[in-house]
Amino acid sequence: MLVLAVIIGLFYIFGFSFIPDSLIYVVKIIPMLLLIIYAVRLPIAKSNYRTWLIIGLILCMVGDFTLQWFIIGLLFFLSGHIAYIIAFLSTAKNSRPIWITLLITGHALLMIYFIAFAVYQRGDTILAIAIVGYISVILTMGLIAFRTGNSLAIRAALLFIISDSVLSIDRFIISLDMAHIIVMFTYYSAQLLFVLSLSQYSANTKK
Repeated sequence: MLVLAVIIGLFYIFGFSFIPDSLIYVVKIIPMLLLIIYAVRLPIAKSNYRTWLIIGLILCMVGDFTLQWFIIGLLFFLSGHIAYIIAFLSTAKNSRPIWITLLITGHALLMIYFIAFAVYQRGDTILAIAIVGYISVILTMGLIAFRTGNSLAIRAALLFIISDSVLSIDRFIISLDMAHIIVMFTYYSAQLLFVLSLSQYSANTKK
């Protein structure tokens, strides 16, 4: 099932121009649906981490489809990140290097300044506020991922930040030639690693 998710995901990334407009959002969510089914069927013990991670995956999948109505999709992704944060908070607390905190926080502040401010200058105050809220939440998600001590979850969170950053720059600052490929490759990779982190988390809790 994971292999099929990867194949369809790669097709959406690199074969995007061959997909009929009416099927774009349908094809887009299929890899996520397969990842969710795989996560639900994993033969591992139930835990708050697993439950909230799956909820996050579901919310992001809905966000994938509703992103055609940008604010609605943004709200679903925001909810998905909150679910991931709750999942991370349910794990044992591990330390986080100070330079990581400074790096991620600095990145978030730069994104808020260049993107939210640019949107505000165009007169869309509500969207600017929504962007500030979204960036703040995904920053928190990225930072709290480190407390899990789960290398796959940490990499997934960082990839998600990269994906959303490139998407925001392409949408609000300057058009990027390879935006679709970069955004979707890092996004699908992040979600795949989140799913794979379930097995790593289960293995760690048995030690």
